[in-house]
Amino acid sequence: MKREFPRLPFYPDFWRWAEWGKRLMGLHIGYEAVEPWPLDRLDTPDEKARAAGVVPKAMLKADRDNGIIRLDTETQLSGIPKEAWDYRLGNRSGLDWILDQYREKTPKDPTIREKFNTYRFADYKEKVIDLLARVTRVSVETMAITEAMKAAKR
Repeated sequence: MKREFPRLPFYPDFWRWAEWGKRLMGLHIGYEAVEPWPLDRLDTPDEKARAAGVVPKAMLKADRDNGIIRLDTETQLSGIPKEAWDYRLGNRSGLDWILDQYREKTPKDPTIREKFNTYRFADYKEKVIDLLARVTRVSVETMAITEAMKAAKR
């Protein structure tokens, strides 16, 4: 045979590992259906923006040490546990990934910028808040499961 069979480790408590795997799959595949993490939302009106008749300026910045995400000049989310930042997708956390993907970016090409640059964070703000709460739940529970796996006897 040119290929080897996969090397599956045999653990004394196989069914515990199978249950962890099932829970992880359920969390990650069905992340849209998990219960959102209870984040504290603080909305303070941006008087300058309202007086000027413009939407609040999108910031999407995170303060990991204090568990705070500043979405725009009006909205701040707090109560994000440290474990949510510890769970990594490659070289950054899931929360960082969301903040980067929903950030307003200006295309360099003037034609594209003029004709196709229609994305505004304000249109997706509530969706992003819900997504951040759900990804926080997935991240925290994933870290709990993986820590239990690390501590298990092999």
